[in-house]
Amino acid sequence: MSFTHLHLHTLYSLLDGAIRMKDLVKTVKDKGMSAVAVTDHGNMFGAIDFYKKAKDAGLKPILGTEAYVAGPKGRADRTEKVSHHLILLAKNAEGYANLRYLASTAYLHGFYYHPRIDKQVLAEHSKGLIGLTACLGGEITQAACRGDLDHARRVALEYKGIFEPGSFFLEVQSNGIPEQEKANAGLKQLARDVDLPLVATADAHYIRREDARAHELLMCIASGKTLADDRRMRHDTDRLYVMSPDEMRACFADTPEAVDNTQLIADACNVELSLGKSMLPSFRVPDGHTEDSYMAELAQKGLALRFGELGYPVDRDAYRARLDLELGVIRKMGFAGYFLVVQDFINWAKKQGIPVGPGRGSGAGSLVAYSLRITDLDPIPYHLLFERFLNPERVSMPDFDIDFCQDRRDEVIQYVQQKYGADQVAQIITFGTLQARAVLRDVGRV
Repeated sequence: MSFTHLHLHTLYSLLDGAIRMKDLVKTVKDKGMSAVAVTDHGNMFGAIDFYKKAKDAGLKPILGTEAYVAGPKGRADRTEKVSHHLILLAKNAEGYANLRYLASTAYLHGFYYHPRIDKQVLAEHSKGLIGLTACLGGEITQAACRGDLDHARRVALEYKGIFEPGSFFLEVQSNGIPEQEKANAGLKQLARDVDLPLVATADAHYIRREDARAHELLMCIASGKTLADDRRMRHDTDRLYVMSPDEMRACFADTPEAVDNTQLIADACNVELSLGKSMLPSFRVPDGHTEDSYMAELAQKGLALRFGELGYPVDRDAYRARLDLELGVIRKMGFAGYFLVVQDFINWAKKQGIPVGPGRGSGAGSLVAYSLRITDLDPIPYHLLFERFLNPERVSMPDFDIDFCQDRRDEVIQYVQQKYGADQVAQIITFGTLQARAVLRDVGRV
């Protein structure tokens, strides 16, 4: 049997993982593996990026995370900093849904130094998940390391009851750290005591063994320390890299079943994502209207108002023909609800006296947007093309670039949350990456 990496950190383990997705899939393929998992610290930020690149490379992506589980009190309150690591992998669609829920609630409700979950919420959302005991940061692994097998046994049986039968594994690692060797010995004894299977991982944080030095610098940047600081966080090993199956089998020659079990887990994890489908919110329209008919009515009335505001003569028939053309395209592509949602919160903001920009980008080429007062630029005199914004030949989500006053933009977000529900509204993040030119100062400092 082969081997599959089930504990691995990419650059989405922010400043504690040095593996780029493109390098990961290439390395895994070059080393003869057919599947790989990504388990970033406390988050699933890279899940879709990873899934798409793995699929494109002909690899099976295994979606997971290294969760932080609240400490001895067993609940994610704000009174204890302690948290323990736990690897979670999705077996199926239900498991992926539970994984998303756990990662989200960890940030929304359990965040205290880390995005944390507790054992109660894990038990309520454990279906379709596989659990591994993780690194030396795991509760069971820590207990095994210090020789407290009674505690390790008690927690192992607790997790055995939380997960579905056959879905919880004791994780042994190959990192060469003395404390890990002690933990491995305890975990092997524990496996016999409580009848739980072992699984072997490399806890990969970088691609090649020689990348260990670069990863050490990365951790210094993350913690604001220098290499000369003895108190800095460090991994006292250069073996947290993407090992080959042969290397892993050599490391676990005494327990080959731990390596075999990685492939059994990989075979059990089969999550297929449906990507590229628009999931638009529905806009509540007046009785007797559909979204299409209501948008058309608002646009026609809005254009009539614009005619009264324009300070120059226009060919009104040409404007109406352009409006009808655009409405037909929007109706055909199913985006009426999107236009209604956007015009609603923009016009609300204007009524509240919140400064709103005139609109930027390709959206300024839409006469419907101008008529609905989403934008404030008449596209006709400037020969702006609606087809740059929406084109039936190139189906993609419409995207309006709208600027709100930075001092009052939160009011607009709150309005949208109140109207559609806080659980229906998301904000986006931009991840900054350490490019060569910008990172020189940080590397020089550490």
